[in-house]
Amino acid sequence: MTDQAQLLKGLVETLAANGSVRSEAWRKVAETVPRHEFLRGGFFRRVEGAVPTAWEPVLEEDDGWLEGCYEDQSLVTQIAGTIVPSDIRGRIAREPTSSSTLPSLVLRMLEDLQIEPGVRVLEIGTGTGYSTALLCRRLGERNVTSIEYDADVAARARSALRRLGAHPLLVTGDGLRGHPDGAPYDRVVATCGVRTVPVAWVEQTRPGGLILTTIGGWLGASELARLTVHDDGTASGPLLGGQVGFMLARPHLPPPLGLLPDLTAGQEREARAGAGVLDDWTTRFVVQSAAPGAQRVSIDRDGCQEDVLIDVESGSWAALRDEHGRHIVRQGGSGVLWDAVEHELARWRSAGAPALRDFTVRVTPEGHSYHW
Repeated sequence: MTDQAQLLKGLVETLAANGSVRSEAWRKVAETVPRHEFLRGGFFRRVEGAVPTAWEPVLEEDDGWLEGCYEDQSLVTQIAGTIVPSDIRGRIAREPTSSSTLPSLVLRMLEDLQIEPGVRVLEIGTGTGYSTALLCRRLGERNVTSIEYDADVAARARSALRRLGAHPLLVTGDGLRGHPDGAPYDRVVATCGVRTVPVAWVEQTRPGGLILTTIGGWLGASELARLTVHDDGTASGPLLGGQVGFMLARPHLPPPLGLLPDLTAGQEREARAGAGVLDDWTTRFVVQSAAPGAQRVSIDRDGCQEDVLIDVESGSWAALRDEHGRHIVRQGGSGVLWDAVEHELARWRSAGAPALRDFTVRVTPEGHSYHW
C-alpha cells in the first residue's frame, strides 16, 4: 500500500470513529476520493504564535505536504481574494478567502443531507472540488451541479475533478442566485456561510426537498440548518448544532466600518447584560439574531476597554464597558441597538435558554426567523 493510500485509509477510519461517517455507503465513497488531488497547488498553514495571524505556504514538493492533506483540518488555499500558496515566499498576514473544509465536516454534512440514489444536488461553493467529487461518486456526475463564485478557484477545481475522471456541471457565478436552468433540485447544500437563506434556493428546490446550509452573521456565530421546502414556497427546519462555521459567501461579507461614530454622544444607562455575553457562542448567536447588521470592535478609550457594536447601514451603535462591577451601555445613532439585544436575550432566557439544536428556522420570501 502506498503512503497516500495508507493516509487515506487512516483518515476514513478516523472519520468513522468520530461519527462523521455514519453509513457504509459514504464510507465506501470516502475511501475512493484522494484529498491530495485537490490540494496540488499547496495550502497555507497558520504560523504558530504570530500576531496578527500569519500564514505560510506548504507546497507539493515540501516535507509534510502529503501528510497535511490527510489531516482532518480545514486547509486555507487562497488569501485576500487572489493569493495562492505558490505566490508567497515567507509569510503573509491577510484574511483567508477560500479553503478545503475539514473532511469530518464535509462527510457529516453529506450524511445530514439524507441522500438517496437518483437525488439531484445543487452545491453552492465548489471550492477545491473535494466535496463535489464525493457527490459525483455517490450519485453520478449527471446528478451534480456545483457553483463557484471565484473563476480561478473554479478552474483549479475543474482540473482536479478531471484528473479523477469526474465531469459534473460546474458553473462560475453567484451561488446565492442558484442555477435555475437545472431546477428543481432534490437537495441544495452550501459550503459557504450565509446571513439569510436566499429565496432562489427555496424556489429551485422541489417541495419536500432539503436545503443544508450554515446560517450566521457578522458577530461570528453560525449554525448548520437543514430546511425542508414546502408547497407554499417557504422552508423550515432545525439547527443541527455543533458550532459549524464557514467563510461567508462574498456577497454576504460585512461592509467596511469606516470612521467610528462619536462614542461620546448618545444616551448612557446601566445595562442588564454586558459585553461578556458576546464571548459565548450560543448567546452570541441570539445577540446576532437581534442585531443582524451589527459588527463588533474593541477599543481602548481613556484607559478603559470598550466593546462597540456598530450597524453601518442603520447608523446605530452601542458601546459597552464594565465599571465598578456594573455593566454600562451608551447608545446612539438611529436606534437603540442594545435595547433590542437585551429584549431578545430576556425572551430566550425566559424559555430556559434552550440550546441551538432546539432552534428552528423558518424562511419566507420576506426573510427568516428563529423559533424555539
